[in-house]
Amino acid sequence: MTTTSLAMPATSRAMLWPAVLLTSGMAVVILSALGFEHIGHYIPCALCLMQRWPYYVGIPIALLAVLSSAMNAPPAVTRTLLLLAGLAMLVGAGMGVYHAGVEWKFWEGPATCATSANAISNNAADLLNDLNTQHGPSCTDATLRVLGLSFAGWNVITSLILAGIAVFGATRKA
Repeated sequence: MTTTSLAMPATSRAMLWPAVLLTSGMAVVILSALGFEHIGHYIPCALCLMQRWPYYVGIPIALLAVLSSAMNAPPAVTRTLLLLAGLAMLVGAGMGVYHAGVEWKFWEGPATCATSANAISNNAADLLNDLNTQHGPSCTDATLRVLGLSFAGWNVITSLILAGIAVFGATRKA
């Protein structure tokens, strides 16, 4: 008598949990950043906004890795997706290092490093005055430091951890 098992093959299980952890971790980071912005009213600078892009690119790729692993796609597909998501996180870590260096005055930031998000009035009579008086935060000033690290510094750490999870998952024996 033969029985069929609904359990996933070992090749899928080996990379599924790292892919789920990676996707969840990236989602938590970007949702936290959006929470600080929209709930905590921290207006992000231009470099802060740029640091979100690796997450916006990496989350769908990591989600595809979850799906490919869960659907028992060839291990090479899941590995490639995990490595691409890990590469996005390494890019994010590099962007965080650059931004943290700008904050610590190790090097110059971009000349256009300011944003006007939520800074301009909706009142047409005050619009010209607001354009001359309100400016977004400078990339050189850390809005908040926790344990000595700014948001950019924490982004470096979380991006490296997430990249490590991606590499761990991609190198799991199928």
